[in-house]
Amino acid sequence: MKSPLETRRRPAARGGPIDFRAINTQALINLLAVLHRLLPSGRPEGHEYVALNPKRADRRFGSFKINLTTGRWADFASGDRGGDPISLVAFLFDVSQVDAARCLARMLGVDGGGGRDE
Repeated sequence: MKSPLETRRRPAARGGPIDFRAINTQALINLLAVLHRLLPSGRPEGHEYVALNPKRADRRFGSFKINLTTGRWADFASGDRGGDPISLVAFLFDVSQVDAARCLARMLGVDGGGGRDE
């Protein structure tokens, strides 16, 4: 799956610590828009965003869900799960937490620390 975040592999240690909390906070504020971009076939249902898991042959909605308040996500069919938007990006695009944080920060237009990404 090609990333809408245009992820590129970079060394983990680059320009200081990544502010994971700030990036996750901004992602949670804009979570529905982020999810529409990451999982465009999904839809909100109550307090959750329900989508097909692009990492497996998922044909029916219902097992892959993201909580729209907390950002916690799970695929109840495969057992994959995580606690925040950064971990979701890392899972979806098979990148490290650092790379996922950088990509999400770029997508959101926020400075997440860790130096410039150019």
